[in-house]
Amino acid sequence: MAASKANPQQPTNDFVFGTLATDELRTNLVRTRRAGVTHLQARRPRDPLPGQPIELELTVGPAYPLEQAWVYWTNDGCDPAGSLGQAQGGQATPMQVTGVEWDTQVWGYVRHFRATLPGQADGTVLRYRISAAWGSQAEMWADGGAFYACYIADDPTPAWTRQAVVYQIFVDRFFPGQGSDWKQPDGPAGFYGGTLRGITEKLDHISELGANVLWLTPVFPSPSHHGYDATDYFEIEPRLGSKQDLQQLLAAAHSRGMRVLLDFVPNHWSWGHPSFQEAIRDSKSPYHHWYTFTHWPDQYETFFGVRDLPQINLRHAPARQHLLDAAAYWLKLGVDGYRVDYAVGPAPDFWAEFRRATRQACPDSWTFGEVVEPPDSQLNFEGGLDGCLDFGLLEAFRQGFAFGNWNAGQVGAFLARHMAYFPETFSRPSFLDNHDMNRFLWAARGDERRLRLAALCQFTLPGAPVIYYGTEVGLSQVRDVRQDGRGLPEESRLPMLWGEAQNIALLDFYKDLVAFRRRHVTLGEGSFEAMPVQDDVLAYRRGELVVVLNLSQEKRSLTLPGGQGRLLFASQPGLGAPDLEHRLDLPPLSGVVIG
Repeated sequence: MAASKANPQQPTNDFVFGTLATDELRTNLVRTRRAGVTHLQARRPRDPLPGQPIELELTVGPAYPLEQAWVYWTNDGCDPAGSLGQAQGGQATPMQVTGVEWDTQVWGYVRHFRATLPGQADGTVLRYRISAAWGSQAEMWADGGAFYACYIADDPTPAWTRQAVVYQIFVDRFFPGQGSDWKQPDGPAGFYGGTLRGITEKLDHISELGANVLWLTPVFPSPSHHGYDATDYFEIEPRLGSKQDLQQLLAAAHSRGMRVLLDFVPNHWSWGHPSFQEAIRDSKSPYHHWYTFTHWPDQYETFFGVRDLPQINLRHAPARQHLLDAAAYWLKLGVDGYRVDYAVGPAPDFWAEFRRATRQACPDSWTFGEVVEPPDSQLNFEGGLDGCLDFGLLEAFRQGFAFGNWNAGQVGAFLARHMAYFPETFSRPSFLDNHDMNRFLWAARGDERRLRLAALCQFTLPGAPVIYYGTEVGLSQVRDVRQDGRGLPEESRLPMLWGEAQNIALLDFYKDLVAFRRRHVTLGEGSFEAMPVQDDVLAYRRGELVVVLNLSQEKRSLTLPGGQGRLLFASQPGLGAPDLEHRLDLPPLSGVVIG
């Protein structure tokens, strides 16, 4: 967030990519990568098919006079190892120098290497590491010695995901169940009493909205209201219900043609997890190596320095297998996939095994990750995950529609390039807000027109749209998520509105919008073409449809190219279709779809 001291009654202007929020931070990242011995999953193809050769690249910065490089690789489940081109199990493939380039940022020459590994059999997990050396001197390992892997299979993202409309439910905040009232905690970090059974009882609301995928925040045993600090990945938090309650929810959702995704956190869990408690009691415990201790028992790797959240050592085979078994367990129980929390945390080679385990347990499961990184880093997960939540698009939605910091030209240019950058096979669920940031309506200072306009843009772009529970009925918040320099995301997790508290006009708009997208299947895939019209107006073509959005605070009149004249959808009641000469009048902060 922008300010260290914020008025809790006023929305703060957020930034999405906090670790890369300034030009200086971005420049330092680029310099560090270019100056080092770097692979960073520079692999073609990123998601290899059976029998397809795999090309790997390495760059070496000017400070390292390294003349030779090798790829050490295995396909038998073992870790690759070797030294100076001699494999110790598996194979070693020399890399060839492919060129040298001058780089002014690091003020020196950067050397490029490349190697091609042979195609592998279906179902193989190919593991590899890369090193470089000069003569007989000690080797330098790429990316600090990282282990990489890819899963070899012809298993594209399931076709059903192209028409998905996702509804994110914060389980403790959705509905406590018939006959139960909301609890009254001291603050928004307390327990409000939402349950799995409550979700089942309110499936009609979600079904009538038109969403066909549920995403549940973590349901595993946990000491917190949010559940991102689990103590057991094979059970259900008793406050939320039981396994039977989950199975009943799955059955009820599936009977309505709806899928269910669970939130899964493979990077860390609670300090109270039994394995961690044993590891800090006994240094000789088999669980000791499930964690990375820098000084036993009080210093260990954590999630962003939070001592209550020890990081799991997923390079240790038993810990890794425990997570893989847990992921497969819930899929076999009937879950349809996962949203993976903090996917950049686990060791890079973890995701190939996660892909194999989840696909084998449920071949048409869908897994997308939370990767709060730029698009190039997100694409590195292709082949391990089906895709990533679209944080780049989120930034455009919030800067262009909620805050008004980007004009229509900036938004349009971003959209055109963003859509062209990603392959269609890479899932990019889009969202306007979530449980870690100010709700969109709060950020827009309660201006419902901005929410409608942003939603219309979201639902007419590729990528499964995600609705954060309550957005469709006007749920906002009372205080900002930034207060006196502290981050308090709980402020955006207030209980769902029911009954007369709902904004029915907004709910009807969302129902119509979801139905419109599901009727026009080309909106879930296909081409995107930006259309120049005039300042402050964003226009683009999706197949036979043209979307026109007025981002300004003034009425805009424009003439549309291409002859479209039939009004198909409007963000506000009373908007008219273009006249016979294709002139269109748009009130402030309004939009239409014509065809």
